[in-house]
Amino acid sequence: MFFETLKNDNQTKARTGIIHTDHGDIETPAFMPVGTQATVKTLDQQDLLDIGAQIILGNTYHLHLRPGEDLIAGQGGLHKFMNWNKPILTDSGGFQVFSLGLQKKESGQGGLTKIDEDGVTFQSHIDGSSHRFNAEIAIDIQHKLGADIIMAFDECTPDTAPHEYIEEAMERTHRWAKRCLTEHQKNTSYHGYRQFLFGIIQGAGDEELRKKSAQFISSLPFDGIAIGGESIGYNMEATKNILDWVVPIIPENKPRYTMGLGLSPLDLLEAVEHGADMFDCVAPTRLARHGMLFVFDKEKEHRLNIKNAKFENDLSPIDPKCSCPTCKNYTRSYLHHLFSADEMTGMRLATIHNLYFMLNLMKETREAINKDEFTKLLNDWKTA
Repeated sequence: MFFETLKNDNQTKARTGIIHTDHGDIETPAFMPVGTQATVKTLDQQDLLDIGAQIILGNTYHLHLRPGEDLIAGQGGLHKFMNWNKPILTDSGGFQVFSLGLQKKESGQGGLTKIDEDGVTFQSHIDGSSHRFNAEIAIDIQHKLGADIIMAFDECTPDTAPHEYIEEAMERTHRWAKRCLTEHQKNTSYHGYRQFLFGIIQGAGDEELRKKSAQFISSLPFDGIAIGGESIGYNMEATKNILDWVVPIIPENKPRYTMGLGLSPLDLLEAVEHGADMFDCVAPTRLARHGMLFVFDKEKEHRLNIKNAKFENDLSPIDPKCSCPTCKNYTRSYLHHLFSADEMTGMRLATIHNLYFMLNLMKETREAINKDEFTKLLNDWKTA
């Protein structure tokens, strides 16, 4: 069994579960740190183990461009290449390719991207070289990368796109989904261990299209279901609405993955409340590198800017409730100094804190759900 539900909350759609992979189990709800180029920026793999990361992400688009999937496959896959023996998830590259085309706002086309029925031709942001992704190529690249969980190739449309284009892109995503499954089923264990494939629900902010997409993707034999789209994680009211539309349609025995969600700790709790199991986001690490640190304080919107002058002589930890290595060993004053002096150690210590903060919040969330105390945890965060 790939996924099993352990406990359903008695007041919300929150639940706990376990995802089983050949590289270990993942307890859900789970936040997944993003390691775009086979590295979580500023950290090494021991750091990730120390802060409790269960699974990390790799980026198909970036790893295809450098060092290339063939080099990684020749070294035994991502786990061996980057010395990470726990689960890995790779995206399909669809969102990155879509992002290259945002110069033309009504679709993912234009700029460096050209979408057709078969797939997408795009230019590298590194050197301008031309590349081609389609369903079969995206699956082949991910097989070679060797992630435990891989994603179907999809087309992500802007929320502002015309309804006709959103529907057209969704239908194309559905056709690509079937092709991804066919290609994946030719070899589900490229490196000798099982790889699991997730389908992706699209449809932007249209309720009818989202439900239609959820029904179609859920009807196919995917191992898990992802909810994609531009608004997911960046417009939380829309995200919650979309989850409410699609969660009742997704089979109970499949994990639900909200892609790109984690801009704020409270966002994770609200997504769990509405039925999500898995999340990833570059925001915790990106914010950390700019001195923005998570705290348990609603008045500060659960973050502070350690670069502010008021922290120059502040001897308290980043957050008094946090037990991460940074908070246990260093003061706000020291972190402020490191950022003022442009020392790389500041970015590393801040990243450790932000990721630990998210990972530990999910641990507390799992414990609260199992004790039927999730609503209390959620309310504590909303009123902190």
